[in-house]
Formats: sequence, C-alpha cells, structure tokens
Amino acid sequence: MPNTKSAKKELRKSTKLTAYNKTIKDNLKNLIKKTRKAIEAKDEKAKNLLEQTLKALDKAAQKGVIKANARDRKKSRLYLQFNKNLKS
Repeated sequence: MPNTKSAKKELRKSTKLTAYNKTIKDNLKNLIKKTRKAIEAKDEKAKNLLEQTLKALDKAAQKGVIKANARDRKKSRLYLQFNKNLKS
C-alpha cells in the first residue's frame, strides 16, 4: 500500500487509466473478431466493419493504448485477409 499522499494519488490515477485502457482494448478485440468473421463469411458488411476497425486501431494508437507497430501489424493482417477473401 502507498504511504505518501502523492503515491496514493498515483495509485488512484493508475487504476482509472488501467480500466480505461482495458475497455478500449476489449472493444478493439471484439471489432477485430467481428471483422475477421465477416471477411471469412464473405459478408457485404465486411468493408464497413474493416473501416470501423481501422479507425479504432488508429485512435487507440494515437491515445497510447497500443503501440504504433502493433497497430500497423494488425491493420496489415486485416487488409491481407480482406484482399485474399473478398477481392478474388
């Protein structure tokens, strides 16, 4: 347990930030899963879901929830899957 006043405040801040980051990551994972399923099913809403997911990935990286390289890797893999399944 923190002893000083500043350590207590830092603990409160870190728990709030952790909860915030967790919700964003969970939403991102759910979006990616939905997009992958739509792409595999060759659904017409896959394009719309892909755009939503890419926007969410960019926003998460901008906020510092995920790193830029992780964002780029996830975007690249989604694009590859989309082009492989829906463009052919």
